[in-house]
Amino acid sequence: MTGTKTTQRKAIAVLGALAAGAAIFASSGAHAQVKIGFIGTLSGPGGALGQDQYDAFMLAIEQKGGKLGGVPVQVIKEDDQLKPDVGVQAAQKLVERDKVSLITGVTFSNVMMAIHKTVTNAGVVMVGSNAGPTPIAGAQCSPNFFSTSWDNDELHEAGGQLSSDLGYKKMYVMAPNYQAGRDAVNGFKRDYKGQIVYEVYTQVNQPDYSAEIAQLQAAKPDAVYVFYPGGMGVNFVKQYRQAGLLGKIPLISVSTIDGSTLPALKELAVGAITSAPYSPDLDNAQNKQFVAAFQKKYNRVPSMYAAQSYDAANLIDSALTKTKGNVADREALRAALKAADFSSVRGPFKFASNQFPVAQFYRVDVVKDANGARFATKGQIQIKTRADLAAQCKIKS
Repeated sequence: MTGTKTTQRKAIAVLGALAAGAAIFASSGAHAQVKIGFIGTLSGPGGALGQDQYDAFMLAIEQKGGKLGGVPVQVIKEDDQLKPDVGVQAAQKLVERDKVSLITGVTFSNVMMAIHKTVTNAGVVMVGSNAGPTPIAGAQCSPNFFSTSWDNDELHEAGGQLSSDLGYKKMYVMAPNYQAGRDAVNGFKRDYKGQIVYEVYTQVNQPDYSAEIAQLQAAKPDAVYVFYPGGMGVNFVKQYRQAGLLGKIPLISVSTIDGSTLPALKELAVGAITSAPYSPDLDNAQNKQFVAAFQKKYNRVPSMYAAQSYDAANLIDSALTKTKGNVADREALRAALKAADFSSVRGPFKFASNQFPVAQFYRVDVVKDANGARFATKGQIQIKTRADLAAQCKIKS
């Protein structure tokens, strides 16, 4: 009996010591593994875009020894298949079952529009790294939503400004018929000062553009402006080249010819002009090491999708460093994210009041090289007219 009591007293003493140790661990600011959800389009014609986002995010974590902010992280990956309903199911799973503290990624705007409230209304912080629907940058903004990319309007305001700067008087405009496509045309119109002879909305993931290209050719514009992300861009540019138009009617594009699609296009895209928030030849130390590391690991040049996602990982890293890994205090986590105390691959980085970046855009040409084609940055685009969506956002500073 005495032995049993002695054993019980020893067990209680051990439990007490463990409890005391746990209390010391908690009070010291150390925190357990942080769960981060990643949602992206990882299959279908747009799958390369989401894969670039995921690969760059994981590269940043690998470079930091499997941690962000000095804290071990677990990334739970979900493929939205470019279907809003699938995206909602993925978001619900991550929030309700997996109990993630943050969600990042999201490739296409129709998915982002479907899921952002599911995430942010649940109190989960979201760091989008591509899709930037205009409503979320404006009246539907949330204190729990941050973006490391751009809003859809300004992405194409830059395209409109570039087309005006190049002196084109008549433009033919094409985009897929979904949220980002409509935002694209609206943004382009804001800064293009010439005449739009025709605007065409095609089906999402449409494979054949021969009828539209024939109609375009008959319209005889000075140039054509297109927004066709992922596989749509590959198909369009190949067919545009096959029709013999790339050397005759200049092609200006956004998110159509980029690091995710140029490997499939190569010299077929030479001569095209793009408006872009990122180019792998941007001259800053963070970008140079990122491009080298990405190419070494994945054997391809990073796209803007990769760059923005790498920035998202480093933004989260900076925030978790400030909070010492504490994600329970949402106000402190949001403040740490808003500070944006990290080195961006795109150069100086800061948030506007709507928690979207104050973004810069560049003219990037596709030029011939020994491997077929590469990007060459030709200078910054100075956007003259902006939608100022931040003014519509009522987040309290």
